[in-house]
Amino acid sequence: MLVLGVDPGLTRCGLGVVEGSPGRAHLVEAGVIRTPAGMELGDRLVAIEAGLEEWLSRHQVEVVAVERVFAQHNLMTVVGTAQAAGIAMLVAARHHLRLDQHTPSEVKAAITGSGRADKAQVGTMVSRILHLDASPKPADAADAVALAICQAWRGASSQRIARASLEWAGATSARKALR
Repeated sequence: MLVLGVDPGLTRCGLGVVEGSPGRAHLVEAGVIRTPAGMELGDRLVAIEAGLEEWLSRHQVEVVAVERVFAQHNLMTVVGTAQAAGIAMLVAARHHLRLDQHTPSEVKAAITGSGRADKAQVGTMVSRILHLDASPKPADAADAVALAICQAWRGASSQRIARASLEWAGATSARKALR
C-alpha cells in the first residue's frame, strides 16, 4: 500500500510517502511544504493545496493519513493546524482517496510501542524501521513519515476488520431473513 502521511501545519506541512504493509515499510519521499508566516492566510492555504496536488501527481498513493488535530495550549496554533488538515482532507477527497486520521499517541504507539514516546524516540524508530542512517528532516517530515507507517501497519488491519464486520453483519441479516 502506498500511503501519504500529512503532518498539518501552516508554516511547515510535513509530508511523507511510504510503501508498506503490516510489519514492513519503505520510504519513497519525505519533505515539507513551507509557507511564510507573513503571507496572507488564504494564500498560505492555496500554497499547501498546490504542494499536496504536486505530491499526489508524483506518487500514486492509495490512502492519505492525516494527524488528527488536538487541542494544545495555543489556540491560534490549533486553528492553523486544523486549517492545514482541512486542506489535506479536501485534496484527498477530490482525488477519491481513502482518508484516515490518527492521533499523535496512536502514531507513537504504532512506531515505538508507547503512546507517550517523545519526538526523539519516534525519530529513532522511524530511521530503524526504514533502515535509514538518520530520521527524515525537518521533524515535520519525520512526523509525516511516522503517520504513513502507522497507516500502512494499522490502517490495513483496521480496513480488514471493518470489511469482516460488514460481511458478518450481512451474514447475520441473511440468517435472520431465513428464519
